Amino acid sequence: MDYDEALARFDPVLGLEVHVELNTATKMFCGCATTFGAPPNSQVCPVCLGLPGALPVVNARAVESAIRIGLALNCQIAPWCRFARKNYFYPDMPKNFQTSQYDEPISHDGWLDVEVDDGAGGTETFRVEIERAHMEEDTGKSLHIGGATGRIHGADHSLVDYNRAGIPLIEIVTKPVVGAGERAPEVARAYVSALRDLMRALDVSDVRMEQGSLRCDANVSLRPRVGADPRGADQLAVPLGTRTETKNVNSLRSVERAVRYEIARHAAVLAGGGAILQETRHWHEDTGVTTSGREKSDAEDYRYFPEPDLVPVAPARETVEALRATLPEPPAERRRRLQADWGYSDLEMRDVVNAGALELIEQTVSLGASAQAARKWWLGEPSRRANGAAQDLVTYAAQVGFAPADVAELEAMVVAGRLNDSLARQVLDGVLDGAGRPVQVADARGLELVRDEGALVAAVEAVIVANPDVAAKIRAGKVQAVGALIGQVMRATKGRADAGRARELILDKLT
Repeated sequence: MDYDEALARFDPVLGLEVHVELNTATKMFCGCATTFGAPPNSQVCPVCLGLPGALPVVNARAVESAIRIGLALNCQIAPWCRFARKNYFYPDMPKNFQTSQYDEPISHDGWLDVEVDDGAGGTETFRVEIERAHMEEDTGKSLHIGGATGRIHGADHSLVDYNRAGIPLIEIVTKPVVGAGERAPEVARAYVSALRDLMRALDVSDVRMEQGSLRCDANVSLRPRVGADPRGADQLAVPLGTRTETKNVNSLRSVERAVRYEIARHAAVLAGGGAILQETRHWHEDTGVTTSGREKSDAEDYRYFPEPDLVPVAPARETVEALRATLPEPPAERRRRLQADWGYSDLEMRDVVNAGALELIEQTVSLGASAQAARKWWLGEPSRRANGAAQDLVTYAAQVGFAPADVAELEAMVVAGRLNDSLARQVLDGVLDGAGRPVQVADARGLELVRDEGALVAAVEAVIVANPDVAAKIRAGKVQAVGALIGQVMRATKGRADAGRARELILDKLT
């Protein structure tokens, strides 16, 4: 069903579950390393493999990170909590249960304010209420070999890497997100983006969505529309519909697209007289659709019971307050401060945030570039290429080895008069293509403004002789025609002339 028609007939309700892998040096309940990309099954031990007789010990650093996350999300920190066993079978879970928290999480009842575009050039703040943020361990990773899609259907065989099993996770679960209306996909994306920014500011995770250290499960349900206002009392009184859960969405763009797709899919099913099956769904980035996974289990199906091998966690109030004192400046406040420092308009700052360039620009400015120059270079070709690769800007820059120091070096060459914008863009292309750092690319390709005044004068005189009609117009007072001659000078010098100086020379000779 068309998205606009779906929203005219139904009201979407979201539930977002975000898993954050913590950046501790060791796993949640054992001393195994957590290094990403290590050889398969090289970071395992009897504890994280669940071998008989092996006993877990809680990672104190992970507990501290969990408390800091809860505080940053305006949650209440439990004075006493404990772990539970969540029982289910899957090949990548060696113990056949996951050590998690059930009815006694370490933090609960919080909120996070997120900003979305209001459609009029400004922003609207939307408060997402947090149900809980609890501690658990990650599972391993199944690799399905031989199929076309990398999924189990059609694969010849499967391999399991247990390196990830036991890595500390914080699962952040929202209360039902209601009242977003047609903005629901944008709110979902903005919320996950705000969480990512917050986790990065707390320095508790590298939040690399492409590596799975931040993953979003997006729950969507629809209920009949009963009024024009999605936040009206009549609409909020309508019972919630059956939900589906799209699992492990691993990019901000995909979060928004998956929610939008599920809203339209639910609407088509309901409008056709069908019923929504409560199930998990898989998101396919290439086709932009979801497909059925498995029927969704409820809490009682997991047969939760308290973990008998772990003592409860009871953080002292003094400890909690000491951790509160370590919280960084909230990302939203930091953005407002940086916008004022940099002199960006609301629209410019929105573009920077939407592009995921804030930290990159901040680092670039700290290396000596102006704020306007940093914004121009980061939001130009690097951002365009990142979008083309369906990646966020930070991930793309890391992948190609492009850093704030490169932008600062490039802009320094412009300020020094070695490059103009045209030449600088050629250098930038070379750096992004892996040809070296800016100075190296410029040297290797001979990209430098013509500094020989005599050579520039000769080029100007040659262009004037070759274009007598344009020269005559300038002599007659039509100064705007000088642009045509400047263009000829730039072509003659292969873009290496200083356009401002060329203009001065042309006008000196013709006026």
